Amino acid sequence: MTLRPTVRRSTAPPRRARRTAGVALLAAATILAGTASATAGSTPSQGNAGSTSPQATTGATSGPSELSETTRLADRRSLVVGDRAYAMGDETGLYPATGWHIRGEMGGFWTQPIKLLDGLWFGLDGEWLGKDVAAQKYTSGHGYSRIDYSGDVRVRRTDFVPDGVRATLVGLTLESTTAKTVKLDVDAHSELMSSYPWGWTTPSAADANLPDTGAYAAGSLRFREQGTPSYPNATAHDFAAFVGSSLRPTSHALGPDHRGPQDPAVICPADGTTPARCDDSLVGKGTGGRLTYDVKLAPGKSRTVWFAVAGSDDGVSAAHREYRRALSSPEALLKAKARDRRQIDSMSAVDLPGDRLLQQSVEWSKQNLADSVQEARNLRIRDVNEGKDYPAPAGTVEAARWFGAGFPDYPWIFATDGEYMAFAAVAAGQFDTVKEHLRALRDISDLLNDRSGKVAHEVVPTGDVYFGSNQSAGNTDETVKFPSAVALLWRWTGDDRFRDSMYDFSVRNLQYVYRELDEDGDGWPEGLANVERSGMGVEKLDSTVYLARGLRDLADLAASKRDRKIQQWATARADDLESRFEAQWWVPQAMGYADSVDDPADPANDNTPIFQRHWIGVTPMEAVLNRPGRPDAPLSSAEHAAIALDQREKPCYTGEFGLYHTGTGPTSDPAGNPGPSCDPVVSQVKSERAMFGLNTAIMAVAEGNYGRLGRDQQQVYTTGNARIQLDPTVWETPGAMPEIAPSPDAPANIGRPFYDRSMALQAWGAYGILWPVVHQQLGVAPDLGYRTLAVVPQLPEGQQKVAGSNIRVGRGSVDVSARLAGNELRTDVKVRGVGAKTTVGAVLPTGATVKRVTLDGRSASYKLVTTARGVEVHVAARGSSSALRITLN
Repeated sequence: MTLRPTVRRSTAPPRRARRTAGVALLAAATILAGTASATAGSTPSQGNAGSTSPQATTGATSGPSELSETTRLADRRSLVVGDRAYAMGDETGLYPATGWHIRGEMGGFWTQPIKLLDGLWFGLDGEWLGKDVAAQKYTSGHGYSRIDYSGDVRVRRTDFVPDGVRATLVGLTLESTTAKTVKLDVDAHSELMSSYPWGWTTPSAADANLPDTGAYAAGSLRFREQGTPSYPNATAHDFAAFVGSSLRPTSHALGPDHRGPQDPAVICPADGTTPARCDDSLVGKGTGGRLTYDVKLAPGKSRTVWFAVAGSDDGVSAAHREYRRALSSPEALLKAKARDRRQIDSMSAVDLPGDRLLQQSVEWSKQNLADSVQEARNLRIRDVNEGKDYPAPAGTVEAARWFGAGFPDYPWIFATDGEYMAFAAVAAGQFDTVKEHLRALRDISDLLNDRSGKVAHEVVPTGDVYFGSNQSAGNTDETVKFPSAVALLWRWTGDDRFRDSMYDFSVRNLQYVYRELDEDGDGWPEGLANVERSGMGVEKLDSTVYLARGLRDLADLAASKRDRKIQQWATARADDLESRFEAQWWVPQAMGYADSVDDPADPANDNTPIFQRHWIGVTPMEAVLNRPGRPDAPLSSAEHAAIALDQREKPCYTGEFGLYHTGTGPTSDPAGNPGPSCDPVVSQVKSERAMFGLNTAIMAVAEGNYGRLGRDQQQVYTTGNARIQLDPTVWETPGAMPEIAPSPDAPANIGRPFYDRSMALQAWGAYGILWPVVHQQLGVAPDLGYRTLAVVPQLPEGQQKVAGSNIRVGRGSVDVSARLAGNELRTDVKVRGVGAKTTVGAVLPTGATVKRVTLDGRSASYKLVTTARGVEVHVAARGSSSALRITLN
């Protein structure tokens, strides 16, 4: 995925049960009834991190943490996700046509790799919820959402997706002050279709999508799409969806519409921006149905009725099985979901009294990662060549599980996102999904690319690979990053079996780059990378930086396996690359690094640096290299890092919410760059003042690598990503970190058509929250492959304490607390079940010197180690609990 601020072309009947909140399991009842929550309307601090926003207080309430919104609900996207299904509508409970890969079809109800429904609508006594009955409040919880409606009958809608089940559950909790029977209508409109082909590919979604049929049986609506599309290499399919309830309907209806208040449907055009809101797409071939119920209400008592949307790409029997599982015990499934999310919340729990906004962002970033997990079966791997071809499959991958890149248009497998998210996920203790994501990339890439070593870029859950085959141009950066992701997991888990399973592929990754992507033999890899913009040379900065890191990580993996040949091969190339890097890539007049190097095929311009101000200029400071016998450090020299980071903090590169994709240059630029300029270099590329969550995360990590944790340094970027996730004046979906912040060149999603928006949730931004807090501020640095652990925290500027508990390391965990009390630095560490030789310490404040060091009340010997972060005090821990005290002069 490239960073672009605009749209890219690129069988028993179900169990019957009547349940009320009063008899539900406690966790489910709490969620259905609602808990105290932060609500939009109160405005958090707009200043530097360290101020406390109202949202940060929600953790003190009983029950799950929640965030609520009351304004412009019809303009905001809702989202609930499980690992086998997800659903997106708006925050009133309606379903505008959403997304652009298949224009208008990316919302609704999905189970990978197919869509099931356009939407599910509820009417009460002839009035539709979300239109005739207004939505008052939308709430995001950990693993669920809730909508409160006005009206004589109090209605609360709770949506969630149980993990392991291909179904979404919707609970309507009704309460009346008087005894009455209400008529409840439920409309469903199907759209059974595959996630690939897309709207503009060959074949297209219009070619692939066949007409749906609808039926009614045993109290449920049943939709089906069967057949074989007419284009070559198409395969027969049998898609099915079930819709129903734990109640028996009193009547039903079938027909082509049944979109509740969205009938008659406004059809999205094939392109353009009008109308601003529509209900279905030109390729839609679904059908509809209605279920009607009589629901008796006792005075003052609430009653919850559950509805399920379930389906399968494996026929009616499989869909029915998922439907029965979903409705067998909804409250038990909701309780299980809540339990699992509490477990996620309990890991890497932090206490940041000087930055409560960042503390809360850690909480929600862990949930964003969990909300991104997806799974599919029987992926038929084929190279569709950016949508131009549709060959026969190369083979099948039986199962894949991954971090979906973004919702609603990217919930599939990307190497880029998975490799960046790996750093956030290990800091959150979510090891297993990272391992599964990397396995999926390996299995798919080897099948697609005949074991060449090249990593596939973009894989749809059908198995169609849009980009990343041997025959396509990229992305080089993903291939060179793969060994580093493997090394990261190995260091945090000590899992030698995982290392061994990934080692051969990791070796082939870098051998492929040197064999196929270094035509001129200069060591700078060729091919596309994460920025795809005009005027770039064939050798890209980020690919070079990540190759340098990848070589060091591969050498480390090889050393651990006693593979001297690969260790020496990787080390020799790393030494050579690093020795020449600054001379080739540093551009003094730009006060930064070149984005690329010119075409080596042109002798007149061979190895000419090209400076265009893209965000990748930060990667030499962001990527940390593991060099034997030396402290880990970024590729950039300390001198150049200070200059480049100072430059990137200026308004020509940084906006309100973080780092621009492409900074601004002189007004004399032919491209007409707007905004202030920080250097005299003329570029042919226009600025892109779009602040992606990833750009900002890269900058946050780079600042932390050099110990730059100041209010005008790292805190600018951690606050930027936290605000777009948590600030009610900024968010679209409460608690979800979006792909792009509201930016000068990327207007806020809330004002754009639903079919022309960036992602409502794209979890790669969590890299700039979890890694800076857990690894840099709390200083947790395991190397369990060699059975060592370092905990060396650094206090951010202006803060007196940072702490974290249950930070998962291997099969155990670490608690750490760091504080400054007068002239004494205190580091308290507790290690449980890790089985590693532990070093504890602290980063000294700038200019401070050590007067005395004690460990557990006794004088201790210590080492002063100069690192990129500053001067660190290191002390060997004596047991599982350590109380380190450093008295400063």
